[in-house]
Amino acid sequence: MRRLTVALTLLATLAAGAHTGSRALSAERDTAGGRGTNVLVVGVDSRAGLSAAEKRRLHVGGKGCNCTDVMMLVHLSEDGRRASVVSIPRDSYVQYPLPGPPRFGKINGAYAIGAGPLTVRTVEQVTGLHVDHYLETGFTGFEQTVDNLGGATVCTDKPLLDEGSGLDITAGVHHTDGNQTLRYVRARHVNRPGDLGRVRRQQRTVNELLARLSAEGALADPLRAARTARTLLKTVRTGPATGLEDLVRIGWTLGRLRAERTEFATVPIRVFDHRVPGVGSTLLWHEARSAALWKALAEDRPLTGDPRIQPVPENPAETNPAGIRVRVDDPAVAEALARGGFQATAQPAPAVRPGGPPVITYAPGGEADAATLAAALPGARLRPAPDHDKAFDVTVGTDPVHVKAVTYDRNKAEGAPVTADTLRCPPAA
Repeated sequence: MRRLTVALTLLATLAAGAHTGSRALSAERDTAGGRGTNVLVVGVDSRAGLSAAEKRRLHVGGKGCNCTDVMMLVHLSEDGRRASVVSIPRDSYVQYPLPGPPRFGKINGAYAIGAGPLTVRTVEQVTGLHVDHYLETGFTGFEQTVDNLGGATVCTDKPLLDEGSGLDITAGVHHTDGNQTLRYVRARHVNRPGDLGRVRRQQRTVNELLARLSAEGALADPLRAARTARTLLKTVRTGPATGLEDLVRIGWTLGRLRAERTEFATVPIRVFDHRVPGVGSTLLWHEARSAALWKALAEDRPLTGDPRIQPVPENPAETNPAGIRVRVDDPAVAEALARGGFQATAQPAPAVRPGGPPVITYAPGGEADAATLAAALPGARLRPAPDHDKAFDVTVGTDPVHVKAVTYDRNKAEGAPVTADTLRCPPAA
């Protein structure tokens, strides 16, 4: 199972909802534990039934773990006017709700132990939320389903190459078939690396698919909605408490939402590489910020703009200064940048300094890191230079230089709550 199967599940519920809208969403909830409706969507990593040729074509060699490769909790507000989609990273370190001595592991391992029921109970335990509906998708049929939908739209501001997933695309906006889309949403060894970067690409792809289906009229009337639903529901399995009528009501709500009323977020992380013997590298949630996120959902409040979930630092940086190499022709400035987390080294000073503020020279394509460095050097001028190496050169001028600390928050850069309209790809050229 790969990331975009989540998109298919969400789209399936959306398509099913075009049949009717006669009942209010709030009428469906008959359980305690918060307002609104919570839908747990999981994708299972299984290669069962795939031939060797299919594995090669899809670039999915190796053995499946029979665990959840992706997990999203979709919260629909009680008034039916907002949707919050929260990705739960698969390597989140949690306690399983099992009898006997406490047992811990990655959240994706709950499925291997107790399938869907234990997965639901685990999510309920760690979030404090009640899961009203459960949707599960498998890997088989993904490529064909995306192709039947007419492909997908993906975008990137840099070329992306990942040998693990087989991804190889240039910068820009691309219309991709099922195979190419699969590679895009699977890639882990690209910028931004790791699972959070992949989750954000998956969220963007879900958003683009939903927007395009709506724009093309695939959900415009019951006949076309039914046709779309027949294409999509082949890949979806539901829990025992979820029937067609539930999918209709959930989908009808999703179908009526404007982009600015749909938001995407990832659970805030405090430790990104928590090593556990016998388990491996795991993620530890940020206790206060993740608790604020689940509390907002329980109280049926929006996630975007909540400083308890995503604090606003004084001088934010979109990239990590620890990965930026800087050569500075002033030892004091170099030392100050090094204290601020940059890989800064001092270079010989020129005989005569140029007039004005510092100048940052860098290779084209390094604009994001250049912006981070400029945030640490207020007033600095940016000068891209062809054939420049990957390091940044800072030439100090005659103006006084005040080095300012920058704050890099990986959660903000890769998973901060955002509305769907901000995740849209730019129009294709």
